[in-house]
Formats: sequence, structure tokens, C-alpha cells
Amino acid sequence: MTQLIFDAHLDLSMNAMEWNRDLTQSIEQIREREKHLADQPDRGKGTISLAEMRKGRIGICVATMIARYAPPSPPVGGARAGWHSQEQAWAQTRGQLAWYRAMEDKGEMKQIKTKDELHKHISLWDNAKETAELPIGYILSLEGADSIINMHYLEKNYHEGLRAIGPAHYGPGVYAYGTDSTGGIGQKGKELLKEMEKLNIILDATHLCDESFWEALKSFNGPVWASHNNCRALVPHNRQFSDDQIRALLEREAVIGAAFDAWMLIPGWKRGKSTPEDTGVSLENVVDHIDHVCQLAGNSLHSALGTDLDGGYGKEQCPKDLSTIADLQKIPDILKKHGYAEKDIENIMYKNWIRFLEKAWK
Repeated sequence: MTQLIFDAHLDLSMNAMEWNRDLTQSIEQIREREKHLADQPDRGKGTISLAEMRKGRIGICVATMIARYAPPSPPVGGARAGWHSQEQAWAQTRGQLAWYRAMEDKGEMKQIKTKDELHKHISLWDNAKETAELPIGYILSLEGADSIINMHYLEKNYHEGLRAIGPAHYGPGVYAYGTDSTGGIGQKGKELLKEMEKLNIILDATHLCDESFWEALKSFNGPVWASHNNCRALVPHNRQFSDDQIRALLEREAVIGAAFDAWMLIPGWKRGKSTPEDTGVSLENVVDHIDHVCQLAGNSLHSALGTDLDGGYGKEQCPKDLSTIADLQKIPDILKKHGYAEKDIENIMYKNWIRFLEKAWK
């Protein structure tokens, strides 16, 4: 039986609503429909359908909503693409949530909000010999908090099942500064973190710039994870975590999911020019980042998967030995080759995320 997999970062609703992909179709149908489109570099090169997730036994994931706000006069730190008001950003996330609800109505997906629901879903997948008809479990996350107009909207989100938030994405955000920008969380960020802590919403440290990262960890006392983040020691860029940041997360008993975007896996990747074949980037490089976290931790209890597959890129910017998300099943053998025991492999593939949620939702 293939290994159960928990992927802690998939932009499924973004793919459905902004890329206009019907994820209930086969991956071949999705690619065929897009092969003449050129509005995005990943057209015809997507790696995810719900059927491919089932084929690869990715039975549970953290699924996002995402909508950035771009003010008319961007604050210090640079311009960013996004909606022209927070209200528009909120409405965009409502559309994304409506897609998840439609997938639930169709039996394709199942939202998980509590420890009991988590245990029931894992048991369903653990005991299933055939997965083709099983619903994919998802924990709802918000990537970038710009769509939260005020704390009333945070509470509304929580009651809809939102269980994790990354306060910023790229550039300056309403509540924090993200990748490729510099700044702290400010008073609004502190208010958000305070309310998240009251509601027991997980802080996703992914994408926080260094200053916002350290301020957020100082201000927030609730559960922290990093759904999709790699290691700066291997790829020097502010998008990755330094060893000091990883150690700080380890002290908070966080889990860190390895991301699969090629420019985050190897140094020197040139977007639009480099290719997986030319650079040789592969799943071995993913395991390098997993292993680096494990070596810093001294165990296998804090490293996991948060692939971010189809997060604005496809096969053109993926490990060369990954055609679809089902190829995550190749990772256990690579880990085994690197000397990881069966127990360690299970930790990395799904158990670390499960244990984290069990503790966070106690």
C-alpha cells in the first residue's frame, strides 16, 4: 500500500477560480484545455487534479484562500499586485470558499475543523485499499491576511472553518510585511495576532519578512507552523528561512513544510530561462531541504511537505522527476536512500502535521 501523504499548502481554490481549472477533471483534460493559452507561464503544465491527489494518496491537505490588497499609493517596500480595496479582496476569498463548499457538496472534498474530524478522516484513508472515491480532507488556511477588513471578519472566517493564517504574502501587507519587503507587524498586525490567539488560529510564519517574522513570534503565543518554506542555508534568498529562524520555530514545536518551486530548491534559478532539465533540479533537492531541517532539529519530528504545487507555476518550474502531484510517492524511497527509517518517513509524509494539529486543537 502506498504512503498516506499530508500536503500542507495547496492553492486549490485559486487554481479553480483564477486559473479557471476544473480540478474534478483529469490532469490530461486540464492540460489539453489549456495548451493553446499563453496568459500564464504554466498553462498546459499543471500538476494537480483531485484525481491525481487520490492516485498519489494525498488524502489530506491545507487548502488556501488568497487575495491581496494593493493600495493606490503603496507603502515603503514596493508595489504589489492585488485588489484595489480590502472589500474586493474579501469578496474574492468568499468566491474561493464557495468553490470549496461546492466540492464538499459534490463529495470531492471534506473540510476538517476539529480533532475528532481529523481522526475520522485519517482513519478513513488509512484503512482504505482503494482511494478513487474518497473525499480529500482539507484544513482551510488564509495566505495573506489583507482580506480581513477588521476583526469581525476574522471571526466570520473562523466560524466558516478557517484554522490557519499567514499574515503576509509578497510585499507589504495590511498586517505584516512579506517576501521581498522589509518592515514590522505594527499595531494592526499585533491586533490580528491577539485575536488569532483568542480563536486558536494557527500562525503560518511562511512569507513573513525577517523583521515581521521575529516580531510575530514575540507577539503571538499560540501554535505556529510554516506551511511551505525552505532553507536559506541552501538557497540564499529572503523567501527562505535562516538557520536561526528555523531554530526559533523548533523551539516553538513548529513543523516546516518543504516547498517545490524550483527557484526555492536550488540557487541560481533564473525565472523564464532556467528549466528543470537544464538545471537538474529534482526531488532529491526537496529532500535536501527536508534533511537540513531534520539535522538542525536532531530528529524527524519537524520537517514535512507543503508543496505549493501549481501555486503560480507548473511543470516548467518543478522538480524534473515530478509530472503530477501523485509523484510525491517517490519521496519515501529517496528518504530511505538517505538513511531515514520507516518511522521517520511516516513522520515527514504525514504524521508530523497530524501530531501538530492534535496538540493545537486539544
